[in-house]
Amino acid sequence: MNDSTLSYADAPPHLSDDSVAVEATYRKITLRLMSFLFLCWVLNYLDRVNISFAQLQLKQDLGLSDAAYGLGVSLFFIGYILLEVPSTLLLRRIGARKTVTRIMLLWGTISTAMAFMNAPWQFYLARTLLGAAEAGFWPGIILYLSFWYPAQRRARITSRFLLAIAVAGIIGGPLSGLILQNFTDVWGFRNWQWLLFIEGLPAVLAGVFAWFYLVDKPQDAKWLTAAQKRIIVAALEEEHRQKPDSAPSRLMVALRDPRVYVIAAGWATVPICGTILNYWTPTIIKQTGISNMLEIGFLSALPYIVGAVAMLLIARSSDMRLERRWHFFLSTTAGAAGATLLTMLTHNPAAAIVCLSLVSVSYFAAAAIIWTIPPNYLKGEAAAGGIGVISSLGQVGAFFAPIVLGWVKTVTGSFSAGILLVAVLVFAGGIAVLFGVPRQQQAPKSGV
Repeated sequence: MNDSTLSYADAPPHLSDDSVAVEATYRKITLRLMSFLFLCWVLNYLDRVNISFAQLQLKQDLGLSDAAYGLGVSLFFIGYILLEVPSTLLLRRIGARKTVTRIMLLWGTISTAMAFMNAPWQFYLARTLLGAAEAGFWPGIILYLSFWYPAQRRARITSRFLLAIAVAGIIGGPLSGLILQNFTDVWGFRNWQWLLFIEGLPAVLAGVFAWFYLVDKPQDAKWLTAAQKRIIVAALEEEHRQKPDSAPSRLMVALRDPRVYVIAAGWATVPICGTILNYWTPTIIKQTGISNMLEIGFLSALPYIVGAVAMLLIARSSDMRLERRWHFFLSTTAGAAGATLLTMLTHNPAAAIVCLSLVSVSYFAAAAIIWTIPPNYLKGEAAAGGIGVISSLGQVGAFFAPIVLGWVKTVTGSFSAGILLVAVLVFAGGIAVLFGVPRQQQAPKSGV
């Protein structure tokens, strides 16, 4: 993009020249930087959750029960949890360009290689390695965004980034259904093998591109003018000055801060909702009586659409009011209500989609809100490590949830008891943030 695109002759009259310059600067960053990160996150989620479609056939070929499948899904989070903090701290040290390139090349290679699994142990090993490869991507990007955007813009920009998950669900469902429907035994490979291979390869290509495209900080961006760099740096410095002197700046101090663990409890609600949405939606829809793979794929996209729209509206409201706790709590309450109702309406396709959509609202909106909180009072090493710790601890629920749901499904033939437990945990996470995060720590008092 060249600077001639920054002409705003038709700007609204109520905007000052300074305001126009600021908006133009952030528009340029968003178009240049966020467009690529958005694509990366779409590919990430395609690779992470395409197993929910592959399992409809893969379980038979590998001899997996629902409980064994749930275990395999959960193993993803072992390496993911253990390496979140080191990976995020490493990004702060070596930069986003090297970190994103490493992560994408590794996850794309492993995801593609999963197409050649032929035994349960290979499924377990691949899921474990995939989690280790992806560790640090999400908290790393959250930290990376804090190098570019001040707090007043962070919920909205995080929500736009999270739209990638919705897009992955919207296009991933129909795409996966299409592949499964039309690639049965093509060239001697099963349809689920084609699914994993086709959807994994683009991540490898994007990883190579990341090396040449990303820059680590605004000062390194040749595509920004000197004036635009000053706008960004000034906004971030102002935000830094407004953080209280008591704000943790060292990792060990952050680890002793109880707010870190309250936020982790809130973040845990998101992957728990994601367990239902990302790994069991096709199965839930199939249980309502729909058997056509392509139809299941299209129906599975609907909750993602609803969640995406709700997230944008809720994030905008949160930024406009600089209020986080109530927005987060109401989002998680919607998810808890959807999960509870889902246990009563599992045989009605329309009702099941509505319930999954409520879970999706919690999944997307809660994620957009919760990550605006830590950068507002953590500094330096504490910000990098604290965000990694919050992400790691929050994923503990994501480790156990698929195991519990798979085990309950195997033993009882129904998801109901497991989904009710999810509803309770999601509601509890919302309560924890509402009462455990001090109001004055939600956002700086002012800023660009």
